[in-house]
Amino acid sequence: MTKKIVALLLLSMPLVTFLQAQQKVIQLYNGAAPGSESWTWDEATNTNNAWKTDVVYNVSKPTLTVFAPDSMLSTGTAVVICPGGGFHALSINSEGYDVAKWLVKKGVTCFVLKYRVAHSSTTDPVAEWMGKLGSKQNDDETKAVIPLEIADSKNAIAYVRAHADEYGLDKNKIGIIGFSAGGTLTMFSAFNYTPENKPNFIAPIYAYFPDSLITNIPADAPPMFVVAATNDGFKLAPHSVNLYSKWMAANHSAELHIYSTGNHGFGMDVQHLPSDTWIDRFGDWLRLNGYLKMLHQPDWQKNFTDWQLDDMQKENEKRFHSDWQNLGRYRAANTALAATTSSKPRVVFMGNSITDGWINADSSFFVGKNYIDRGISGQTTPQMLIRFRPDVIDLKPAVVVILAGINDIAQNTGPMTPEETFGNIVSMVELAKANKIHPVISSVLPAFDFPWHPGMQPAPKVVKLNTMLKEYAAKNNVVYLDYFTAMKDERDGLPASLSGDGVHPNLAGYKIMEPLAEKAIADAMKRK
Repeated sequence: MTKKIVALLLLSMPLVTFLQAQQKVIQLYNGAAPGSESWTWDEATNTNNAWKTDVVYNVSKPTLTVFAPDSMLSTGTAVVICPGGGFHALSINSEGYDVAKWLVKKGVTCFVLKYRVAHSSTTDPVAEWMGKLGSKQNDDETKAVIPLEIADSKNAIAYVRAHADEYGLDKNKIGIIGFSAGGTLTMFSAFNYTPENKPNFIAPIYAYFPDSLITNIPADAPPMFVVAATNDGFKLAPHSVNLYSKWMAANHSAELHIYSTGNHGFGMDVQHLPSDTWIDRFGDWLRLNGYLKMLHQPDWQKNFTDWQLDDMQKENEKRFHSDWQNLGRYRAANTALAATTSSKPRVVFMGNSITDGWINADSSFFVGKNYIDRGISGQTTPQMLIRFRPDVIDLKPAVVVILAGINDIAQNTGPMTPEETFGNIVSMVELAKANKIHPVISSVLPAFDFPWHPGMQPAPKVVKLNTMLKEYAAKNNVVYLDYFTAMKDERDGLPASLSGDGVHPNLAGYKIMEPLAEKAIADAMKRK
């Protein structure tokens, strides 16, 4: 395939964006966690400590923080992430959230586990724990809390499996990764499991798991990915080597990476060492074992290997930083179009993935009508406003059909208010009018939830924005194209009969939209 075609395919791939503030947080237990009902302390975060990272401590109410990929990229694979911290704290960023950010771009749904830890009586749990290392007090505290932490990790896996359908997951593709103390919990999950809490794969990273903890390895033990550094300050590299050897001796799949340097606790930190790339090796391992295959892979992607697709996605991310508004997507097509003429009035469809996918779902709608599709997957109204001149005005259409706003509500490029989204759409309308182009304002399509950002409750936000758009259109003699009313279900969502993911229309959905769009275009042509 030519580089030109690959580039076009690359630019059509959606870019996953990440906003930590959007993530859904789930209480692992209803009520007090069993075994710690008497714990009265509140979870807190320390940002100034010897580890030089945010540290969560005094966790008494275990939670899972969900990081979900764009539904179009989802692999159905889930990973429970267990940060480390000596069983007394949690290195929540480099061994938690940062791991989730990386994996979610690969289509993996992540659940960062805040498990129970030993009580800290000061506000610096790192200094407090380091001061107790080697003492009987530390040993006693650790022995007391580990069973509770093991229960948390096992219950986390069970929760994910029980709610697999809710998150669009494959119940046979649920793994767990843990760091240091979190690696201990990861390893314990591979023993004495039930069908409900068995992990399908495990990844202990510089884990504490001495030989004394290794009981009989199950006959159906999950495959294992192991990482450590030879110069581990806690001398835990032999634990990883021993785990790998025991897994191999039991004829189970395992992969081991021992870096000469990296020390202990490197997580996702950048030390400019080979150990920085361990997460890439984990991604390779996941792909090799079939965990990164997209659930709903577009037909064109089936012509490429996983490795080619990965390289294309990297290029797409690079483009996002060098051409945020994606002016390059249609540059060549716009230049070619400028040299053509037609007896039929030109109509530009300006939008996001819903418009972008329209021409692929039903190309016949665009044939012979001089309809021009200028949708770009994932785009928000500020991006569309920037490219409105080259992708609409410079094409000199008679009509522009503007369909935008759902990605603003999903906060693809950052938090936005309905008023800000409304303002950007109005600006596009005013630019169209100033250039003698008849604008059509489309309602935002219904959406009850976002598979890639669950829990954001978009339905009432869509209703509010549509109300603002409809009122503006009525007051300013602009055609309002109401897809919402024709497509919504009783939840103000997009029904399964019209969409595979509750956001993007399928062919049946587009078949409802098409006559509505044509009527709106005809109406716009008559407006002065």
